[in-house]
Amino acid sequence: MSTNYIYGTGRRKTSVARVRLVPGDGSIIVNGKPVDEYFGRTPTLGGLRLPFRVTETDGRYSASVLVAGGGVSGQVGAVRHGIARALLRAHPDARPALREAGLLTRDPRAKERKKYGLKRARKAPQYTKR
Repeated sequence: MSTNYIYGTGRRKTSVARVRLVPGDGSIIVNGKPVDEYFGRTPTLGGLRLPFRVTETDGRYSASVLVAGGGVSGQVGAVRHGIARALLRAHPDARPALREAGLLTRDPRAKERKKYGLKRARKAPQYTKR
């Protein structure tokens, strides 16, 4: 792989994606596998190429991604966030378009922790009067 690449880190839930963009044909390799093979037929996969479409750079960059942690949804979101951040480094003038599409904001939603005395984060045991 070429030494001149653009780097971006994306995060979502507990997933972290390290993205390298190099000039290429638009292929995305995730953990050494093509994106369709790694994630399978996931409905959220359509949003993966959204940063390229928003910045009108579809087919100009190839992405090599290392992603770890979380599940499929979190990993897809982390990869998308990382691609958007890398494209921002390559094209600083594309910030308004990426921002308007909501691709630069790290999604803060994560699983709420379980509290003591409860069954889950908020579900309490059934109340009995007598």
